[in-house]
Amino acid sequence: MTHREKAEKLLHQQYHCSQALFGAFAEDFGLDLKTAFKISTCFGGGMRQGGICGCITASLLILGMTIGFYDSQDREQEVYGNKKTEEFIRLFSERMNGAVNCRDILGKDISKPNEMAEIRKQGLILHKCPGAINISIEILEDMLLEHFNGMIESNLNLEDIPENDEMQTVFKTIQKFRHFRRNVNNLLFSSKKEIGFIQFDVRKFKIINDLYGERFGDQVLEFIMKQLEKNCLDEQFFVNLRSDVFMVVMEYDEEQELVDFIEHLDSTINCYKDVKIQLCYGVYTVEDKEMEFRQMEDRAAMARKAAKNNILTNILFYKEQFKDSLYNRKFIEENMQTAITEKQFMMYLQPKYSIAKNEIIGAEALVRWQHPERGMIFPNQFIPIIEENGFIKKVDYYIWAEACSFIKKCQQKGLRSFPISVNVSRIHLRDNECIQVLSDLIKSNGINKELLELEITESADDQQISRKAYQLKEEGFTLLMDDFGSGYSSLNILLETPFDMIKLDKKFIENMMVSSKGRLILEHVVLMANQLDLGLLAEGVETKEQVDLLQSIGCDQVQGYYYAKPMPEKQFFELLQKQQHEIG
Repeated sequence: MTHREKAEKLLHQQYHCSQALFGAFAEDFGLDLKTAFKISTCFGGGMRQGGICGCITASLLILGMTIGFYDSQDREQEVYGNKKTEEFIRLFSERMNGAVNCRDILGKDISKPNEMAEIRKQGLILHKCPGAINISIEILEDMLLEHFNGMIESNLNLEDIPENDEMQTVFKTIQKFRHFRRNVNNLLFSSKKEIGFIQFDVRKFKIINDLYGERFGDQVLEFIMKQLEKNCLDEQFFVNLRSDVFMVVMEYDEEQELVDFIEHLDSTINCYKDVKIQLCYGVYTVEDKEMEFRQMEDRAAMARKAAKNNILTNILFYKEQFKDSLYNRKFIEENMQTAITEKQFMMYLQPKYSIAKNEIIGAEALVRWQHPERGMIFPNQFIPIIEENGFIKKVDYYIWAEACSFIKKCQQKGLRSFPISVNVSRIHLRDNECIQVLSDLIKSNGINKELLELEITESADDQQISRKAYQLKEEGFTLLMDDFGSGYSSLNILLETPFDMIKLDKKFIENMMVSSKGRLILEHVVLMANQLDLGLLAEGVETKEQVDLLQSIGCDQVQGYYYAKPMPEKQFFELLQKQQHEIG
């Protein structure tokens, strides 16, 4: 992860600019984030009064830790350090058009409560601060690279830096990238052939770390580097960009050569110590050799990210439309906190019906994003992004709170209570915070725990599901397995996890209905659920034929467009009132 990516992630987690910027460089100095935040908070105090921007104080701290500003025993070092201070502030001021104070950058005074409220309401921190942070990082990286290059040109050897010094790692990293970029630039300049940038990463690398430990994950990365060393020729240059992201730059005559190279490389990396490794490749074929190196790298990265979401292939070539995806991602990440603050996220409810009674028996709470300018933003456009950056946690908490509030409202209005199910995203399976949040919501709304059901998707990792499910079960929650039949592990999860109900996946039902064999399988799934004393609900039901078949084999609970689409809370409440009035 780059300094910029780390800083953006921390800013979106609501750390202030001084913490986000220094936190992005913390690992370079061998500091954990908690310590880094404590240090940067001390140095970022001025911005709290609308004074000097926290980006400046954090940047000077980074320069100070790297270069040193004051040394009573070394006057030359002190002068050099102070000159670097002046240089940074000058460059920052120039690129920020003279704005160096927090109040000038945000356009409002952070120290005044009424203006701070406006800052939060308008989402100014996520809108304005990333620019200042990115400018700071660009200046810092250039200054640090120049500093270390100066050390290299002064014949400073790695032996001159103690083995236990964190700067040893920084020094090696800079040397590695410098060597790689020099080779690539020479190739771009001298080669008469076409040039391709291949960027790849390990699919679900975090799960490998979670299941087998970070030491095993490091071994996987070392294994990949060794395979690159074995398989890359003299004019095929490679580097480990960060974490599990690698890049190869090579020349070629026909694009098929790139594909052949990737397929051969993939065959040598696809397994390590009996653990299957899946890689996703993005390829950018250089059209303009004068283009900036970072732009070429970014385009290969766009293709790689697109490959991660493609179920048909793990190799994708860059296309111009990937830019739209990148801009959409940027828009979502810059606006998601404002969406929470301004209640742009809305709870929609999709009714669940009993076929036999033709009555509502519950609902599933879903999220929609009603943006004031873009209009309705649907889940498939933003959920994958906020799942990746971790913001899904806040959105889930918001929808859980809305669902509990709705249940309470129904009780207060004298309506019959029906369970509302909410989705528990994979990120919640890694910690215990969600249990406390759920318990607090149940308690503060004064509702029965049975009325808030939890849906966990079957595609999440088996072991994580089992551990969390047992904890939630001990707390008395009702658990639903969502998307049953969408993966290969459905029966294994059922065996190991205490679910109360399974939800048959829409595609599973459609696929089973096309043949007599499929219908027989569906019938036995229903029979199995009954014998295991599991509830059963079919989702994505859209036709009368599906309803009739499900009813004939004993599946009574359904959810889908045949009965009702997801609808705003108010509309669902009116539907419940109408049903209660008709039933009497």
